[in-house]
Formats: sequence, structure tokens, C-alpha cells
Amino acid sequence: MDMKRKKELLSEYRNRRTQMGILSYRCIATGESFLGASTDIHADINSLNMKLTSGYHPNRQLLSLWKEYGKDGFEISVIEELEYKDGEEDYKEKLEALREEYLEKDPTSKKIWK
Repeated sequence: MDMKRKKELLSEYRNRRTQMGILSYRCIATGESFLGASTDIHADINSLNMKLTSGYHPNRQLLSLWKEYGKDGFEISVIEELEYKDGEEDYKEKLEALREEYLEKDPTSKKIWK
């Protein structure tokens, strides 16, 4: 790949509009659910799946269930997408507050990331 094309692809990646929101990993067998606030849902799902599959995720309960039931034993979904206009603004606090609302609605749910 030539340098010009590489720079174009890098620029496109940096300027893309990411999907933000609350994602859920629910174990089908046990019904346990784990919620995460994400500023880039696609990237976070890829990262989480890689960490869980390789056995190096900090959430030991989620990791244990993943080892027992595997990826097919989980329902991975976006439970709410955050609509936003400005990609430069920091939405982490808003996403955290939204996740807390979902955790309050279902006190059996846990955070994906501590």
C-alpha cells in the first residue's frame, strides 16, 4: 500500500463517526448480564471478545461465564445508542450516567468494566 493511500485510510478512521451507547453481554444459560458504557461500541465489542477469548479480562465473573459457555452462550447487544452531534465533545460522563440508570433498573446486572 502506498503512503498516500495509507494516510487517506488513517484520516478516514480518525474522522469516522463512532456508535456510542450502552452495550450488554448477557449469559443465556444463567441470565446474568454485564453492562458497559462505550464511546466506540464496535471497537469495544471487538476488544472485549478478544480479551475474553484469550482469558485476560479483569471482570472475573464475566470471564468465568465466557470460559464455561463461550461466545455462543452470550447475547451481545446494544441496549441504547446515544445520539450526539459533536464528535469533539466528551460523552463519557453522560454514558456513565446512562449505564447507572440501567444498573438501577436491573440491580442484578453488573458492570463489564470495574
